[in-house]
Order: sequence, then C-alpha cells, then structure tokens
Amino acid sequence: METEEAVLALAALSQSTRLEAFRTLVRYEPDGLAAGELARQLEVPQNTLSAHLSILTRAGLVSSERRSRSIIYRANLGEFRDVAVFLLRDCCGGRPEVCAPVVESLQSCCSPKRKERGHV
Repeated sequence: METEEAVLALAALSQSTRLEAFRTLVRYEPDGLAAGELARQLEVPQNTLSAHLSILTRAGLVSSERRSRSIIYRANLGEFRDVAVFLLRDCCGGRPEVCAPVVESLQSCCSPKRKERGHV
C-alpha cells in the first residue's frame, strides 16, 4: 500500500458518521446492508449517508452492488487489512515485542470460535 492510499482511507474514516457506517458494515459481512437500512440504523438522512458512502467508496473501504431496487453496501475488509498492516508493519522496528500487545488484543477478539465436541 502506498502512503497516499493510506492517507485517503484514514481521512475517510476520520469523520464519525463514516466511521460508524464502516463499523456497521463490518458487522454485516459478508452479506452487506442495504443503503436505506444502514441510514435507518445510523439515524442519518439517506442523502447525507450517500455522500459519506461515496467518500468511503473512493477510499476503497466500501463497495456497492445493485440488487433489484436496493443498493447493498459491503465493507472491503481486504483494503482495511492493508491499511492496518501499513500502519503496523514498521511499528516494531525489528523488535516484535513492541507490537505483541496489539497482536494479542486482536487474537482475543478475532479468534475463530471453536465448535464444542458432541454438538452438531
């Protein structure tokens, strides 16, 4: 990832409505969420949300797809991962113990849930 791409993504997320829109879309992965439903959940007028979604889309953090009469928005988790890796890649300065707390905190919230034995 280039610095300009990271700046564009971070700038897109630096506004509270856009940040909440992105976070909400992440919760609805992989199916995405219709624009109207997203506006309702965020309690934002649809035309205002449309402008915010355009900014997130230009930054590569959100994609859209028309399904019948609805536009479904999805978080681009690959792009978000690239931004996060861009920020963290050099944080260690060759000392992995510096980033260990960040990695540990991600493992506790993002680890796959194990299936219990004996349950189908």
